Amino acid sequence: TTAYYRGAMGIMLVYDITNEKSFDNIRNWIRNIEENASADVERMVLGNKCDMNDQRQVSKERGEKLAIDYGIKFLETSAKSSINVENAFLTLARDIMVRLNKKMVSLSLNKDFSLKRLPGSDLLEPGSCSS
Repeated sequence: TTAYYRGAMGIMLVYDITNEKSFDNIRNWIRNIEENASADVERMVLGNKCDMNDQRQVSKERGEKLAIDYGIKFLETSAKSSINVENAFLTLARDIMVRLNKKMVSLSLNKDFSLKRLPGSDLLEPGSCSS
């Protein structure tokens, strides 16, 4: 099971709003992720098929509450109608980038380095500050 999660930076947990059982399985997937994935993996819960409101079995409020309980972002989507699909991917990608940038800043703060100008060049090289 860990092979599914190895190296994952983001995971979308998708349930079908017209299928109660698929919603119930989300908690199991979250538990599985907590046991097997990196602790800092970005997660998002998506309630799919929001275009089929007449067949809805899972309220938006229940989806939101589940996400809040686990500290995960939530969106309702429709792959068929292209509702919030791009937004979901862009949001997850942005959250991953923010996390990576924070790690890079943290790493650079822990390293003692400086830059010096290469002779006859506008380029800087690691080593000392330019004059």
